Amino acid sequence: MNTDEEYTAYVSGRLLWLRRIADALCRDWHRADDLVQTAITRLYVKWRHARKAADLDSYVRVILVRVFLKEQRAGWFSRTRLSAAPPEAAARAGDADLAMDLHRALDLVSPRQRATLVLRFHCDLSVEQTAAVLGCSTGTVKTQTARGLAALRALLDMAATKEDR
Repeated sequence: MNTDEEYTAYVSGRLLWLRRIADALCRDWHRADDLVQTAITRLYVKWRHARKAADLDSYVRVILVRVFLKEQRAGWFSRTRLSAAPPEAAARAGDADLAMDLHRALDLVSPRQRATLVLRFHCDLSVEQTAAVLGCSTGTVKTQTARGLAALRALLDMAATKEDR
């Protein structure tokens, strides 16, 4: 199998996984597709080096998270949201109301906290693995996790209080 066939086979097999991570990061399926497209394009350029990685999935996840964080640093004018998430995104969740509240709350935390929370709890990475992906210290990961969870709790408590009225 030549390198292009290896690349195509890998990407075909991991595309849904990449889309799920991207969606968890940005909470917009259309934008998630753009993130994945950019990440797999970067992967293609670096494929000869990447395919030799000890853990190719980790290598690709790092690319995806860095693409997301780079996009977040860009100005608001570089992103356009035309509509909310498609209905099939909400249908994936067991408790649609809770999932919608969580998605709204995730939209309100900082991009770095969101990336940390997604890597820690959606991707089930350790503190050390998350630090490696984000290129920061383990202390920063712990701080971002604690602050992100506190922000989510506060936002979810506010949502629950508004519904009780």
